[in-house]
Amino acid sequence: MKIESVDFFYLSMPEVHDIGDGSQDACLVRVRAGGVTGWGECEAAPLPSIAAFVCPMSHSACKPVQASVLGQPIDDVADIQRIGDLVRDQSLDLLQADHTLSGIDMALWDLLGKRLNEPAYRLLGYKAAYPKMPYSSMLFGGTPSETYEKGCRARGNGFRAAKFGWGQIGLGSVEADVEQFRAAREGLGEDGTLLVDIGTVWRDDIDAASERVKALQDVRATWLEEPFVSGALEAYKQLSLRTGPVKLAGGEGCHNFYMARQMIDYAGIGYVQIDAGRIGGISVAKRVADYAHTRGVTYVNHTFTSHLQLSASLQPFAGLEDDVIAEYPVEPKCLATDLTTNHIELDKDGFIHLPAAPGLGMTVNVARLKNYLVDAEIRFKGQVIYRTPDLD
Repeated sequence: MKIESVDFFYLSMPEVHDIGDGSQDACLVRVRAGGVTGWGECEAAPLPSIAAFVCPMSHSACKPVQASVLGQPIDDVADIQRIGDLVRDQSLDLLQADHTLSGIDMALWDLLGKRLNEPAYRLLGYKAAYPKMPYSSMLFGGTPSETYEKGCRARGNGFRAAKFGWGQIGLGSVEADVEQFRAAREGLGEDGTLLVDIGTVWRDDIDAASERVKALQDVRATWLEEPFVSGALEAYKQLSLRTGPVKLAGGEGCHNFYMARQMIDYAGIGYVQIDAGRIGGISVAKRVADYAHTRGVTYVNHTFTSHLQLSASLQPFAGLEDDVIAEYPVEPKCLATDLTTNHIELDKDGFIHLPAAPGLGMTVNVARLKNYLVDAEIRFKGQVIYRTPDLD
């Protein structure tokens, strides 16, 4: 069968606020071939991702992503890899291409799984999908008391682990951060797995990060996530020599395999966090998971949006029994929860399981999503090269 159509949908909440919450809009991708439909999601600003798909050719290494996808045969797993390689070759200088490809790649695994009646993880070569221990992924509260309440709520909802991130952490005094760390630990409880995400606020300032190390050790944080910007490998490495039992985590900003490999090889991280919606899709994420496994680095999914994205992000390491920690969004906007009719729920022991259904195992809620559909149009030389497609 051949890829007949690839449609991009710009979805959004009525208002988008200046907060660290990527669930306020979505770039949904639909791929159709041989009477089968696959769905994926780009973890990127929708409009530039759509533009990368339809833009006119700039030169031979800067072609629109659609030039490498439409009309391509899609009969087996090798075709997904071949299409991805073609996009990377023909859109080498189009920096948004990897984000755009990510949603397409997800949709192709969903489509092929449905065609072959197999869950995506089996097509990836895994015989089984092991349970994962989800962490309640949320922002720090505006005050320590709010953070404490969030920790209590996570514990009360059955989570064994919780991650607190962003907010005002790192922007004020060390003392203020210490209070927040302690509140997170107290709320979560002594036996909970506590994770801390700084959101790159220190850029590459090793000294600022080092000032918080003892407090993180005192609250027994499992990891310190993204203390520095992606690519600041030397800063990561130097900090990793000071943190002791608190391991560094990073990698969500990687948008190709080689960036992730450099993080694993040179940044001194203990956990590599990959977003399948940014790095080029499930295919590249699986390659990172395989490499991390050989280097003794634990693979963790990154996702803060929908359960379609969550399912896709779990597939690349579904068969790694020892890599059990998984990000699980608990504060998404209604757009993200409405994106699918089914959700990946915690079991009674606080674990999550991938659907055994074909593809990604998620059903897109087409009727509900029409409420979030953004009317968009891109013109070039007087011709419409993109218009919001019908969501049917």
